Amino acid sequence: MAKKIVLAGGSGFLGENLADYLQHRNYDIVILSRQPEKVEKGIRYIQWDGRSISSWASELDGSHAVVNFTGKSVNCIYTKKNREEIVSSRIDSVHVLKEAIDRCSRPPQAFIQAGSLAIFGDTTLLCDEDSPHGSGFSVEVCQRWEEEFFKEKIPGTRQVLFRIGFALGRNGGAFEPLQKLASFNLGGTVGSGKQYISWLHVDDLNAMFLYAIESERFSGIYNATGPQPVTNKEFMKTLRAVMGKGWAPPTPSPFVWLGAYTLLRTEPSLALTGRNCVPSRIVEQGFEFSYTSLEDAFRDLLQPVSE
Repeated sequence: MAKKIVLAGGSGFLGENLADYLQHRNYDIVILSRQPEKVEKGIRYIQWDGRSISSWASELDGSHAVVNFTGKSVNCIYTKKNREEIVSSRIDSVHVLKEAIDRCSRPPQAFIQAGSLAIFGDTTLLCDEDSPHGSGFSVEVCQRWEEEFFKEKIPGTRQVLFRIGFALGRNGGAFEPLQKLASFNLGGTVGSGKQYISWLHVDDLNAMFLYAIESERFSGIYNATGPQPVTNKEFMKTLRAVMGKGWAPPTPSPFVWLGAYTLLRTEPSLALTGRNCVPSRIVEQGFEFSYTSLEDAFRDLLQPVSE
């Protein structure tokens, strides 16, 4: 009998990538989503609101693991309302999932939470799991998120939190718009270009989740990023080179601010800040990356997918 994995908030880019990855390894996948209930490509979508216990909670009883991706996208302007939703969507989902697990007669053996490297703030200093946290709204969100997740232990259920970096994958995520910019010879340096991008290939991220699901050694906090962070300038230069593009005009910070607010309706800090993070704990536990070279990762993602 296939092991059931419940992906809460799993209808986004990361969740659907993990669902496909696990399904190809013979896991039974259930996605908790605000969408109407349906079955698509063998995956069951169960409706929930991310805040309150209802019939969805029965899916956790007897499941092998729960992975929580729930949270309002930070790709927005940080109005008071959006700030409140960014916080509440994260805290509420953690709280209600823990409540549901606590009610299980056969609780999942692992509860894995998708977090963020944003907890380190905007820094060029090398950060591992034990590095000091930064300051600002995004840092405060991450701190409250992690505190809620680890506030109390769940008997019989391992708790793992991945601080996820800049995940590169096809058909969505943050890589797609950068690829489009480069295709129009607009993939130049953003701002100073000195801000770091802690990147990883989505295949490596999925493998990390699988390790955390199946290995009893996994517990606590891990930086889920690749071992070779790069500056924004190097990132965009490498992307242009792999795509066969030459020099592209830079986008100075004032233009980033203007474009972010007026055209993209998002926070300019998402493009102008960065962090230089490494995955010390997961490497120490023997994880091996398939993609440590940014160039190799780009070449894989840009090649045609065979049917």
